[in-house]
Amino acid sequence: MPTQIHPTAFVEDGAQLGTDVTIGPFCHVSANAVIGDGCKLHSHAVVAGHTNLGRNGVLFPHATLGCSPQVIGFESTPESRLEVGENCTFREYATAHAGMPKFGGLTKVGDHCYIMIGAHIAHDNVIGNHVVMANNVSLAGHIEVGDHVWFGGLAAVHQFSRIGRNAFIGGGAIVVEDVIPFGSVVGNHAKLSGLNMVGLKRRGFDKSQLMQIRSAYKAVFFGEGLFKERLAKAAQDFADQPLAMELISFIQAGGDRPICKPA
Repeated sequence: MPTQIHPTAFVEDGAQLGTDVTIGPFCHVSANAVIGDGCKLHSHAVVAGHTNLGRNGVLFPHATLGCSPQVIGFESTPESRLEVGENCTFREYATAHAGMPKFGGLTKVGDHCYIMIGAHIAHDNVIGNHVVMANNVSLAGHIEVGDHVWFGGLAAVHQFSRIGRNAFIGGGAIVVEDVIPFGSVVGNHAKLSGLNMVGLKRRGFDKSQLMQIRSAYKAVFFGEGLFKERLAKAAQDFADQPLAMELISFIQAGGDRPICKPA
């Protein structure tokens, strides 16, 4: 099917549109935008700045991609960019901003992400694949989110935080510390409530894998001695168990960064 552009849409000269693209009424596509094959922009959607939207992306009304970071006095430059992977959906009023050049300039969203109404991805975030953000989730700048992370509605995450893959962020959680892979956090400020067992089972983790993750979790957070001592011992005890070491290595990589722990 040929690309279709509604007469009321404004597609600037220089924009690159793939095949089978639909641009709905009153949309705005910037001169530096790249829209992949099969993308669909519903009415009033905006693709601004230096933005690359991967194939089969869908923008619902008033979704906005690629605007400048919310930094006072910042002016858009070619070094300020947004890359969105394939098969991503941004629902009504969802936003993702371009990066800050002094930090590399790139905000990146992976494949198969589903960003619901009013959710916000700030500058310089790196979002993994299959990430789901429910209504009005807010991510500050410089956040790293692993694959298969789910955010409940109204959750908010502090800048520079890290969230490991397969984590679950409960609705209304205020996250000011890093979240381990496979963890589940709730509350203000968010604390670990356990492991994301429901999500892990849904994604096909078998009993032996779940036991490995659970054993490492208990050893690190509920063993004897100081936290750093438990972490060091767990790194030795689970050295040959990759999923356990994913959890342990994530904490180690954070250095002195605070991490969500059980209440």
